[in-house]
Amino acid sequence: MIDAYEDPGTPDSRGGWAYLAWLVRCQPWRALAGAVLASVWMVLMAVAPYLLSKAVDDGLEPGDTAALAGWTAALLAVGAFNAWVSIMRHRTMTRVRMDGYFRTTKVVVGHTLRLGAALPRQVGAAEVVTIGVSDVHTIAGALTVIGPGVGSVVVYVFVAGLLLSVSPLLAAVVLLGMPVVAVLVGPLMSRLQGTETEYRERQGVLTARIGDLAGGLRVLNGLGGKELFAASFDRDSQRLRAQGYRVGAVTSWMQALGLGLPTLFLAVVTWLAARLAAQGDMTVGELVSVYGYVAVLIGPVAFLVDMGYQLSRGVVAARRVVRLLRLDPAPDTEPDTSTGTGTGTGTGVADAPVEPSVLHDPVSGVRVAPGRLTALVGARHTEVTAVVDRLGRYGPTDATWGGVRLDAVPLDQVRERILVADNEADLFAGSLREVMGGRRAPSPADVGRAVRAAAADDIVQGLPEGLESPVTAQGRNLSGGQRQRVRLVRALLADPGTLLAVEPTSALDAHTEAAVAQRLRAARTGRTTVVTTTSPLLLAQADTVHYLVDGKVAATGHHHDLLEREPGYRSLVARDTDDTDDTDDTDGLGPDRGSDAGDDAGGDKGAVSDSDTGAGTGAGAGAEEVVR
Repeated sequence: MIDAYEDPGTPDSRGGWAYLAWLVRCQPWRALAGAVLASVWMVLMAVAPYLLSKAVDDGLEPGDTAALAGWTAALLAVGAFNAWVSIMRHRTMTRVRMDGYFRTTKVVVGHTLRLGAALPRQVGAAEVVTIGVSDVHTIAGALTVIGPGVGSVVVYVFVAGLLLSVSPLLAAVVLLGMPVVAVLVGPLMSRLQGTETEYRERQGVLTARIGDLAGGLRVLNGLGGKELFAASFDRDSQRLRAQGYRVGAVTSWMQALGLGLPTLFLAVVTWLAARLAAQGDMTVGELVSVYGYVAVLIGPVAFLVDMGYQLSRGVVAARRVVRLLRLDPAPDTEPDTSTGTGTGTGTGVADAPVEPSVLHDPVSGVRVAPGRLTALVGARHTEVTAVVDRLGRYGPTDATWGGVRLDAVPLDQVRERILVADNEADLFAGSLREVMGGRRAPSPADVGRAVRAAAADDIVQGLPEGLESPVTAQGRNLSGGQRQRVRLVRALLADPGTLLAVEPTSALDAHTEAAVAQRLRAARTGRTTVVTTTSPLLLAQADTVHYLVDGKVAATGHHHDLLEREPGYRSLVARDTDDTDDTDDTDGLGPDRGSDAGDDAGGDKGAVSDSDTGAGTGAGAGAEEVVR
């Protein structure tokens, strides 16, 4: 079975059938062993009626005790050996299925990581969840065809050969049974694929709605949209249920045929065999063997029908996986000089600047001077984060870096030196030290400095095992403010040449925020840092503040200067609704700020203190963020 750290290989993404075949080719010897063991298991089950017929004809009927004992012993030995074969078959097929399950999981996870920030733009979260929760199981189940599927075909031919030695008529009836099954089940398989595909699509839509509901329940309650969303969810649920009934109808017919057809064959063949025995054309032992042969065939025929069912569902699931695997990461392209946009077809052709250089976004007019702390302020969160996306090259961009177009620089060089750290980035499970360090192994001294700079000392001290304390996925055992500071520690430990931090203090109380603002500036001395915020505490520490209106720079300067000469800026960051002269506060907090850091305007700061156990971000800080 595939190792947890083993390369899963390059999947065949030409289609669903090709992907399933690739899973089999990845484990050829195990697949062959499963097919052989399943074939031997079923053939030996068919051998048992033959041995029983010999015991009747050679021992029981003539009264030969020795012959009866001999054939009985042979029957016992075959049964015991076949029990062992059955155990090995089951173990082998379990490994085959688990290999397919884990290999598909690794392929999907690896490809989603390669897609990176391009993933949410190309596929919904519900699609990925459905693949991870449901489709991988279905694909693994389809690999059952390797064992019982192959064995069923082998034993079907074997029993037909045995019946041919008894009666050509009976052999002909059995051999004709397979085409009858194909004629009856074939159309149902095609129909099942269609209904199953539609069911999966509706299931993905409903999963997406569940994710939206979980992520935006507070917002829905605040806007009074809870009932509207519930009604929409109810309609989608009803549609999914109706489609589920259609899938169930087709499935029930396939399962009914899987049980009914073998029973019908048993009745027909037994009736014919009984007539032959009554006419003297067949011995009693042969009649017993024929009955046993047909009884044995009930399992294989049912397996063949179930194989068609599992393959139909597996192909549908594999097509969804293939569709995901066909998505391409954001291309590392050179700009198209004829249009001035990054739509060329080549690769990055310009090296990143050797020295710290100016980042410039011509769309908004933002200029980020190297080695300084720059703040971006805007009433609309999406407009400010769009600037960060362009400066971090998380989408089409005309930004320049030291006079060189950012999209002309190889993407790996951009990612190595420019880090976008948003306040909704994923936190993976592990110890606090591992979560903070990310893929690096920082020294204890570096960890200590970063923890202090992010004012996260109390987090380390408050957890029972300090830095070795376990942190659950997404930091659910931490408060909103704690999660935000852990993300900031991780960004500081990465020590990028340019750090673009989105709302790094939006979930902190005023006291903690003031400490972070002062220490962040000191920790990033000589490095380029950009923060998006409306917090006066953080803005007061910035060397340069860009005030954006409708996505464009409306004013640039120091925080105190902008408070004096820009009424819109003053209203946004100090909530000075009366156009009075309240800018004499030497701390830059404005009249309403004081120690209450949780009432920021514009919806970008959640009114959540660091001790709150809720999510530490407001509505404006969550929905549009891309996990980077």
